[in-house]
Amino acid sequence: MKTSFALELPAWLIRELDGLPRTLQTPEQRMSLVNALAARNFREGNGGPFAAIVVDHATGELISVGVNVVLASALSSAHAEVMALSLAQVALGSWDLGARDDSSGAHRDLELVVNWRPCAMCYGATMWSGVRHLVVAGSGPELEALTGFDEGPVRDDWAEQFESRGISVSQNVGREEALAVFRSYGEADALVYNARGAAS
Repeated sequence: MKTSFALELPAWLIRELDGLPRTLQTPEQRMSLVNALAARNFREGNGGPFAAIVVDHATGELISVGVNVVLASALSSAHAEVMALSLAQVALGSWDLGARDDSSGAHRDLELVVNWRPCAMCYGATMWSGVRHLVVAGSGPELEALTGFDEGPVRDDWAEQFESRGISVSQNVGREEALAVFRSYGEADALVYNARGAAS
């Protein structure tokens, strides 16, 4: 029986990390990077057209990046949000991304930026990560319609559930660009890896 597993960013993204901006001042700049990574990711064959970043909400410092690596890793949980959140937790040495920073004494104020509302799995992962802000390109049925992915059962009041736990939600940042990426994916000859769906 196996006793461990590992996840890592794809080689193409590791090669480009040094060239990524160290700070992203505006929500639009942050989502632009996310959409660009998502568009590249599925063309590289790592997984679906999804990407996420964790940034310092106030300064825009880039803490971590993640892309979907389900196909590359053969692990169904290797979604972009899980990658970005986990790499931020490793970088900061804490499972709680909202914990007090030892150097400043203040609570961390981190933001997850992702190119659509989190799926059923990533909804929970985001909620329990400690981030204090969530920025998404959009929500609703368009992603599933354009890509064929099953995002799972998500509450109608998903955003309010985040807000009630002290996590602010901003929507419709870079929406049209995200939809263009999903449309390109849907038109490509790409594997839609729903484990139990008609599109799989």
